[in-house]
Parts: sequence; structure tokens; C-alpha cells
Amino acid sequence: MSSAHLHAAQAADVPYVPTPPNVVDAMLELAKVRTGDFVLDLGSGDGRIVIAAAKKYGARGMGVELDGALVSEARREAERQGVGNKVEFRAENLFVTDLERATVVTTYLYPQVNIALRPRIFAELKPGTRIVSHEFDFGNWKPDARVTVSVPNKPYGPPQSDVLLWIVPANAAGRWQWRTPVDGAALDTELTLQQTFQELRGTATFGGGPARVEDPRLRGDEIRFTLVGQVNGRPVRQEFAGRISISGDTIRGKTRVPNAESGIDWQAKRAARAQINIDAAAGASAVAHDSMKRGHL
Repeated sequence: MSSAHLHAAQAADVPYVPTPPNVVDAMLELAKVRTGDFVLDLGSGDGRIVIAAAKKYGARGMGVELDGALVSEARREAERQGVGNKVEFRAENLFVTDLERATVVTTYLYPQVNIALRPRIFAELKPGTRIVSHEFDFGNWKPDARVTVSVPNKPYGPPQSDVLLWIVPANAAGRWQWRTPVDGAALDTELTLQQTFQELRGTATFGGGPARVEDPRLRGDEIRFTLVGQVNGRPVRQEFAGRISISGDTIRGKTRVPNAESGIDWQAKRAARAQINIDAAAGASAVAHDSMKRGHL
């Protein structure tokens, strides 16, 4: 669906379905909302998610909603609950909303709208930003976590809801170089990573020979992997863990051999940057119930 059609779809007259209170709680808990967070609810309805984040956790936040009557209701309720100074609500199309302030984004939107938002999520949100969706997924971007919540009076489908969490990953794609300390020597090491969403695969050279890349993992700006190769005819297995810098060109952390009590400092530099594959044309999975209608997409 084109952006123009999605903008038009936002204005469609479809019923508003509020998020049940226990699902609101599950969303905020899964996102680990805390004081200092800025929660952005896309399609905020009566404002209950942003209000709960402010009242329960002391977070600040904003809700965007097409229905002006619901925006007015949300503002009144925020004042009534004593959090009017922490939250704001705008009558606005979510496709023009500035995402950059958010540390947590919550949604209860058509799956095709979530998928259309993916390029902006990866372009505008900082690594580590948490995305939480009630019910609907982001296509083939696999969630980092999922919980199922009982909803006995749910107006559609089975009496339960999925709550899904994604953590915006840093860009780790490209070619990285460093010198690995092994037995008092410093071995030239090169790692080339391909990245699809938060999933990594890679190839490496280690001490002049090929190395196998095992269990590469990326969670926000935190990266972990293990290199397995040979040095002077003997097998070497080295674990690496670090954080990708804000600039994206450096990883700093620790490296160690398995089962060692402590590691030693490790730093890698990116020699060549590549792009994250977000495959924006991919469709939503079976988690998405396409017949569901939302009044404030």
C-alpha cells in the first residue's frame, strides 16, 4: 500500500477499539517504562496508555490521534488524573508525527500501517528505543519478546491478546577490524556482518586464517558474538561483547575465552559501512488479524 493510500486509510471511518487496562499494563511492563522515558502512542484514542505511563512510572509522553473528540477526552482525563503537566495529545496524522523524541513507541494499528512505519522507525529512532504493539506485528521484523494477556470480553477473536516488543537495533552491518589479544600476541581480525532488522550473520578472518562466526546477537546497541578459528595449529574460541558507539563507527567492550572469570578491553573500528535490510515491502504475518478495524489509525 502506498503512503498516499495509507494517509487516506487513516481518515477512514472505522470503529475505535480501546486497549483493555490489563493490556495497557502489560505493554508498559514489557517496554520497561521508567522515569525519564518519553512514551509516544501512535493512535492514542482516549489517551489511556500515555496517561498510565505518566501516572504509574513518572514518564512523559505524547499521544497522536485523528479523532478530535478523543483528543479532547484524553486531555481532560490527563488533567483529572493529575498528569496534565507530563503529557500532551495532538489531533494529528501519525505519518507526519516527529518520532525522534520517543524512547518508547506504542501502537495498536493495522499491520500494513506498522509495516509502512518501519522505514521511519529505523531512520528516526535511536538504537535501544522500545516498540510495543498490541496484537499486530511489523511483518517479517521478528519481535524480541512477546507475552499473551487474557482478555475475557474481547470484542473479536479469541479471549486473549498478544503484546509484542521490538528493540530498535543499531546498524552493525559492514566490515569491522581490530587486533585480538591471544596468548600475549595481537592478532589481526576482520569481521564482515550482514544485518536484517536485528538479526546478524557474518564471516571473519582471525590470525591470518578464516574463522567461524557463532551466535551473533544484537539488542539495541549491544552486540555479542563468538569467533572460532585456529592460531598456530591449535583451535581458539574467543567471545566478544560490546556497545556500538553513537557515531556507529566503533565498538567498545570486552573479549574473553569461554568460562574465563573476566575479560580484557576490546575495541573495533568500522572500515566499511553497509545498510540494514528492512525489506519494507514484506507483508505481515499470521499474527495480524486483517479484519480488525481501528478508529484512530
